[in-house]
Amino acid sequence: MAGSVEQGFKVLLGWITPSEAERAKAASHRASIYSKLDDKFGLFRMFESGSFKHGTGVSGYSDVDYVASLKPDRPNLSSSTLAAVRDALKVRFPNTYIHVSRPAVVLDFGQGYERVEVIPAYVKSKLADGNMKFNIPGILEQWLESSPETHLAYVNACNSKDDVKGGAKQLARLAKAWKYYRDVPISSFYLEMRAAAYMATQSSVIYPLDVCYFLNSLQRSELAAMNDPTGSTGRIQPCSSDANLTIAQSRLDTAVTRASKAVQYNKDGKTAAAFEQWDLLFNGRFPAYD
Repeated sequence: MAGSVEQGFKVLLGWITPSEAERAKAASHRASIYSKLDDKFGLFRMFESGSFKHGTGVSGYSDVDYVASLKPDRPNLSSSTLAAVRDALKVRFPNTYIHVSRPAVVLDFGQGYERVEVIPAYVKSKLADGNMKFNIPGILEQWLESSPETHLAYVNACNSKDDVKGGAKQLARLAKAWKYYRDVPISSFYLEMRAAAYMATQSSVIYPLDVCYFLNSLQRSELAAMNDPTGSTGRIQPCSSDANLTIAQSRLDTAVTRASKAVQYNKDGKTAAAFEQWDLLFNGRFPAYD
């Protein structure tokens, strides 16, 4: 329970931040995954990426992501690589549900409670910052450019600004919580990069206001594809299909309405009403008003 909206967000962030134990359970499979892929394909390296690594994960929803840099030449179709990686891992983990969910091969260890995603990647070039640019599977058969370590450095830089220290990652976490709790078919990576870019322009952090303003900024852009702020890759897409974009835009409109009402109610001293709107936005997960 919380006595103010600001306290409510503090409590919510405590609830949704994954524990180290969550990450450790999923990460415990790393050595076995690496060994199998290295034996089958040959690996330059395999490194952790994604929400857990970036510090933007949501408890109970985020998984451990690995980028597996494969040695063989890249085939024309990304589906062939995904199928080959999936089949190799099925041999190693015959009792685990393993399937493709682009751009990754997903392993649902522990009946899905220890979820690991493996993203097959082929080195494309070395960037000026010393990090590598990869080709990873795209939405369909195509390959997309990705530079996970450069993007992480960007998020870290936005997050470490003295006047908003910690704000970029926490805002991304809150946005992802809305995505998961309201089943919004939008890319977590897109939300994270948008949140970091938004927070890079701010001089303070007040989560009730910033969540509202951030959602409004997404609505104004109509969830347009985003230019990579690092300049290392192409445009960052919000959704995997036009159909999902339409659904995401509709659910975003609802979220903006609720967040705007919550901010206005709080401004008018109607704290209980503000809590109700935030609770609707987060689908019953917002702390109760005390």
